[in-house]
Amino acid sequence: MRFTFADLVLDTDRFLLERAGEPVHVQPQVFDVLSLLVRNRERVVPKTEILDTVWGDRFVSESTLTSRIKAARRVVGDDGIAQSVIKTVHGRGYRWVADVASPAPAERSGPPSSAESARAVSPAAAHGQRIHFCRTADGARVAYATIGQGPPLVRAAHWITHLDYDWQSPVWRHWLEGLSRGRTLVRYDERGCGLSDHDPYEVSLESFVQDLETVVDAMALERFPLLGVSQGGPVAIEYARRHPERVTRLILVGTYAWGRTRRATDAGQRRVIELQRDLIRLGWGHDDPSFRLYFSSTFMPDASPQLWSDFAELLRRTTSAENALRIFDACSAIDVTEAAAQVTAPTLILHGRDEVRVPFDQSRELAALIPGSRLVPLDTRNHLLRPEEPAWAHLLREIDAFLAEDTGTTPDRDAEALSPA
Repeated sequence: MRFTFADLVLDTDRFLLERAGEPVHVQPQVFDVLSLLVRNRERVVPKTEILDTVWGDRFVSESTLTSRIKAARRVVGDDGIAQSVIKTVHGRGYRWVADVASPAPAERSGPPSSAESARAVSPAAAHGQRIHFCRTADGARVAYATIGQGPPLVRAAHWITHLDYDWQSPVWRHWLEGLSRGRTLVRYDERGCGLSDHDPYEVSLESFVQDLETVVDAMALERFPLLGVSQGGPVAIEYARRHPERVTRLILVGTYAWGRTRRATDAGQRRVIELQRDLIRLGWGHDDPSFRLYFSSTFMPDASPQLWSDFAELLRRTTSAENALRIFDACSAIDVTEAAAQVTAPTLILHGRDEVRVPFDQSRELAALIPGSRLVPLDTRNHLLRPEEPAWAHLLREIDAFLAEDTGTTPDRDAEALSPA
């Protein structure tokens, strides 16, 4: 639904706030507060209702709510003195008081963007996605989802996802569809991202593994194949080392044993890392996507400019600059060389020969470290494969065949149906 007030449009279907047609950066919890208030503008919304709706069963102080209300007012041009949009009703809660045009389904003049087309064709609801929550031992709330039917495939979380918004993005939709055909895909947002807690106490390899352990236990999965893409690879490797009795097969895609800081060997490489940290710190939440487009071009160098923009919006929507930097630093410090040497599960490693984001040498190191593993080079420069490139169909065929070895079945995937004409 689109709610228009002053020169602003709050689009709850696209998770977007626009001013004069231009997107305005809004943190996820602030957007949720705005959406709740404008949808219920005919009444005062109690503080307890806002806390329950936005934060669920996670305890937060009233000062946290106050800070989100302050931020919500700021992004819509209001403040605590004027209260021309959000009014404080002392002792009760808050009420939306600005005039709002009659809400209507989201629409846009001109052709839809690729992100909007993706959502129209394949929203999460149409695929029967089910979202749940669990809590880790250190108190972080983690969102996880299942899609599809059949034996499970667990995907370790990576930088950066959003269980709901990923379906709207052409960056990830074909991954979700392809990986869930003939099986139940289990995935989750790691702490600091998407629908999971955005202010976790700890962000580290240890905490990432704890997130995975908690989701698997919540699902009561005893034995399952485990997939690690990009940053999810080291998490999957460490989990497989700790729980060899549960991981039947390990699949690693475009991943590494050493994070960027660990594998930096000269001053030039270290300067590149600092440059990327500066881009995150200074430009992540900026309305101008130029800063985030740098990451788009390294993740998908052969993609179209439109897809770069879609990925930049995905990054903005998924997490804050502070969390993006915390996760980036934690990933850069990863070293799972010792864990890799102790993995006992049959392992398939897939990696683009000319990959830009993570060098192909990292997959060769992993193949040498993990006993009995098999390396399959893919003909691509992209870190995140596109559905139209041959490497995508190649990856799916390899995964299907590898997983079929567990059951003794023959994969029947129609590779042509998975790539657009």
